[in-house]
Order: sequence, then C-alpha cells, then structure tokens
Amino acid sequence: MSKGAAWAEAFLEMMAVERAAAKNTLAAYTRDLADAAAFLAGRGRDLADATAEDVEAYFAHLGARGLAPATASRRRAAVRQFYRFVLGEAWRADDPSRRVEAPKKGRSLPKVLSRDEVDRLIASAAARDGAQGLRLGCMVELAYASGLRISELTGLTLAALARDPAYLIVKGKGGKERLAPLNEAARAAVKAYLEIRPQFLPKGDKANPWLFPSRGKGGRLTPRRFAQLLDEAAADAGIDPARVSPHVLRHAFATHLLEGGADLRVVQKLLGHGDIATTQIYTHVAGDRLAHVVASKHPLAKKG
Repeated sequence: MSKGAAWAEAFLEMMAVERAAAKNTLAAYTRDLADAAAFLAGRGRDLADATAEDVEAYFAHLGARGLAPATASRRRAAVRQFYRFVLGEAWRADDPSRRVEAPKKGRSLPKVLSRDEVDRLIASAAARDGAQGLRLGCMVELAYASGLRISELTGLTLAALARDPAYLIVKGKGGKERLAPLNEAARAAVKAYLEIRPQFLPKGDKANPWLFPSRGKGGRLTPRRFAQLLDEAAADAGIDPARVSPHVLRHAFATHLLEGGADLRVVQKLLGHGDIATTQIYTHVAGDRLAHVVASKHPLAKKG
C-alpha cells in the first residue's frame, strides 16, 4: 500500500469513527479519493507527495471531463478535506489543495448560498442516518429560518422550544435580546427532533437543559462539531464545504429576505445588528444577484 493510500484509509477511518459519517458519505469519499489518486498516478505522483500544481491540474481536469457540477464539486471538497486532515496530523507541512488568491480590495462581501443550495443542504442534513439526521436537519432549519449566530443556536435551551413557539427570544451580543421568527418548516423539524432528543443525553443526565445536548464535556453540542457536520452535509449535497459554514446560513437568511423585498430595518432587528451599516452589506449581495437575474432573464437582455 502506498503512503497516499494509507493516509486515505486513515482519513476515512477518522470520518467513520470521530465524525460518524454515513455509509453513503464514506462510499462517496472513497470513490472521490480513488479518482484523485488515479489522476495523480498518471503524473507520477501520489496523494502523499502531490504538489499544489498537481492538485490544481486535477481540479481543472474535473471541469474538463464534463462531470455533473455536483459531482465535480464534491470531489474537490473531498480532496480539500483530506489534505486538511493530513495537515492536522502533521504528515505534511503544507496543504497543496489551498489556492492562493490575490488580496481583494475593499470590503469583502459575505458568502451566500442560493435558495436551491440551501434546500439541497437541508435535505442532505436530514438524510443522515436516524437520529443524527433529525438533529442536524433541525439545526440547519433553525439557523436558516431565524438567522441565528452559531453561539445562539448551540446555546438554545429545551425550555425555549418546549411549547412550539412561533418566535424565539434570543440573547445575542452584549446580552441584548431580540425576537427570532420560526417558520412552519423549522417548527416541524423541532417537533421531530424532540422525539429523539433523549438519545443524545449524557448518561444519567435527564435534567440536561440544552436543546442540543451532547455526551461531551460541556454537556451540549459544540459550535465546532456543528461546523464539521455541516461540512459533511455540504459535501453530500454537492456543495463545496469551503462555501458553507454556520455563519453562511445567517448570511443566506438576510440576503434571501432582502431579495424577497424585506425592509432593511426589519432585517437589522432580526439579525440583532446595533448599526444598520453592518446590515447594509447584504444589500450589495442581493443587488448583485438580482442584477444577474435581470441580465440573464430579461427579454431585452437576451436580444442583446
């Protein structure tokens, strides 16, 4: 077995044991890394000694093969996650999958997922095996429906949702409270999750107050663990995990509201921003997306 193959095996074992990856996820990652290894072998390289140029060539090769965009995106994501794991294990001192981009001028715009991508992410999260899927699906629904920060999401108590409320009272930065709405989809996801919540309770801790308990040291699911699960759901949905994070769901919440015609002041209150200038950045994102729709769909634009 080559060194690269041994590393890939260790990565898959980590995904199975530490991250409880679903069988379908593991099967997909196995195929994706085998595909990358085959390409690198053609260049006289292995996953262990591939250079940044080799990985860039592989990514370009994916685009030239005519693969479905979701498949190509998932394979790039698998390679990136693999090399992040290798870097974390100190088996390599560099990450050849990390692209070096020139510094951008001006204020960077937040990453945003399209509505279709959010739907795919929610479906992918909910499709995980059994209780894991119900919990992750519930968390993604809540984050997107209410624009919660990751700390606010993982800090929710069982009492806050025990009576199927239409709104959450969230304590944000600086201890300021705000109302966060819950749509029907999020409320249904919470109801389904609450039925299996006892499976995540630490042994002998039936009085655990957290909505998302864990057997870990803190007694509740950590932001880092949620981010890891979100990465896996993104890869399963054919979305590059580099484009997805708990905060990106908050960005999507704000941008999609503005695209739907919501007032900027309302969005400011929903996000808990003290300064409306912080909220205004989303108007640029929504504006760019709407301009693209007009340019590509308007009859006169098509004629031009």
